[in-house]
Formats: sequence, C-alpha cells, structure tokens
Amino acid sequence: MPSSHLTDLFGRTIVNLRISVTDRCNFRCRYCMPEEGMTWLNKRELLSYEEITRLAGIFSDLGVTRLRLTGGEPLMRNDVATLVEMLTGIPGIDDIAMTTNGFFLAEHAMALKRAGLSRITVSLDSLDPVKFAAMVRRDYFGKVMGGIRAAEEAGLAPVKINMVVIRGMNDNEIEQFAEMARTNSRIVRFIEFMPIGANDGWSMEKIVPSHEIIERINRMGHPLVPIEYHGKQPADRYKFDDGKGEVGFISSVTEPFCSSCDRVRITSDGKLRTCLFSLHETNLKSLLRSGATDDRIKELLIAAVREKEEGHLINRPGFVRPDRTMSQIGG
Repeated sequence: MPSSHLTDLFGRTIVNLRISVTDRCNFRCRYCMPEEGMTWLNKRELLSYEEITRLAGIFSDLGVTRLRLTGGEPLMRNDVATLVEMLTGIPGIDDIAMTTNGFFLAEHAMALKRAGLSRITVSLDSLDPVKFAAMVRRDYFGKVMGGIRAAEEAGLAPVKINMVVIRGMNDNEIEQFAEMARTNSRIVRFIEFMPIGANDGWSMEKIVPSHEIIERINRMGHPLVPIEYHGKQPADRYKFDDGKGEVGFISSVTEPFCSSCDRVRITSDGKLRTCLFSLHETNLKSLLRSGATDDRIKELLIAAVREKEEGHLINRPGFVRPDRTMSQIGG
C-alpha cells in the first residue's frame, strides 16, 4: 500500500467520515429539497448495513476515527440502531454520531444510546411552530421537541441543535436560540445558508454572516468567549462568559474552513464524495459488489482523497451547484 492514511495534496488528513444511510426524508426543508418531485432510490440501490460496516472498517484502517450517520432522514431506515451496534465493533472507531430531523427520535433514542451512539444532532430552524412548519413544509414542531427531550432523557446529552439562519425568514430568532444554549445545556450551531438545495432561492443577500450573529449575541449581556477557533471542527466554538452553555458557528460561505477540512462522505447509494460541493464521485458500491478486495478499495480511496478539492467556490467565478440536493448527498 502506498500509504496508511488518507492525506490529500494540501496536507489534510481525513479522520471524519459521514455516511448517508438513506436519501428519503419526511420533511421538505426549503434549503434542502423541493416540496414535490423527488425520486427515491430503490432499496437495492442503497448500501446494506454489512456493506457500510465493511467500508467503515476499511476507512478505519486508513486512520478514520469518527463516523456520522446522516440522510435524508437516517431514522427512516429500518433498525438503524443495529447499524450503530455493528459500527461500534470496528477497532479504531471512537465516536459515532447522527444528524436527524428529530421526528422519530422519541421512539429510537434509547435504542440508539444502548447500541453505542455517542452524540446526536437535531436540525431545528425555528422555535416558532408556525414558522417551523413554513420552513420544513410540515407541521411537526411538537414531534421534534419531544424527540430532543427523549434524547436527553436517554443520555444522549448535550444535544446539538443545527439552525440554518436565513435572513428575512428566521434571523429574528437568533437571540432566542442563544438563550436556549445558555439555559438548557443544548449546544446550538448557527449555520450559514448554503446553495445546496433545489429551488432554494439562495442568494448572498439571504446569508446572515457569523460575525453579525456573534455581535448580536454579545449585546444580550453575556458575551461569548472562544473555546475553539478555526480548529479541526467545522464550527468555531464559543461559551458564554458566565460559563453556561455553548454555541458554534459554521461559516461555510463567509469564512470557509476548507483549509482544515478533515472529512469525506459516502452517499446512500455508495458514492464517495471528497467535498459536499464535489462535482465528482467514486463508485464504492460497484467495487464492493464486484468482488474487490479490501486492499484494492484502499488503493482507490487513497487515490481519490489525494485529489480532494482545495475548497468550494461559493459566490466565486467557476462555482457550479452539485447535481444532487443535500438530502441525496447526505447532510
């Protein structure tokens, strides 16, 4: 083997792998997918749990230590707790997380915790039930909040909350989300609106830059103190000066973290993407199903990661939206 780790031409080493387990979702978030017209993958096109576990083991051999299960909505895949348990048995994997819309979380939180899930992140873009329904095109606010409480009761705390901030839509709730982080022990991450959905209406005018959000939170009375800034994580992390709570900022548009990116992702149909905004994919499913050896797959992974993009080109000349929406790529 030419290398024992996944390192690209810019010196970045991959230790994080995001795995989408399904492209299906019961929400229709405006920044993610259109309200109608989605065509879902046939079950046989999805990677099986055994195939996912095999790939995760190969990635672990190459230095990956952290996994995140995504979708679509991952809990729409049957018995995901079984997959979590399979993944926890892989030597070298020390963290398994999941991003979910929270709708099914109340029913599955305890099983996920018992299976070995380390952390949970819930997408929640509004604390106003009416506005929430308008943003996700579903009246599910109560289910999501119940799921968050169930996750906390199951021991998956602190729950992370992802809020995609869109000017003119939910930016008037920034202070309310910040106060939730300070008083409820939930970690809130403010995410800049990215052009990754179909018909999402994205424009630079709708972005609320992280520096503006920080300024607004600082005016609330408990200024933010950096914990981790421009580190390995996509989020710049802060705590409040009174020591209560944590917030983070994912500034993918105005302050991209591409130079320190340590992650790649696998789509639910088994394609490797070295960047969310990649225009190229490597078909791992075909390798698995054509009898390729682990060593052969490692060789191709090393070659693909070596060519990982230096960064995305959002709002710059040459930017091309991916053909797939976020739900099809894996959130």
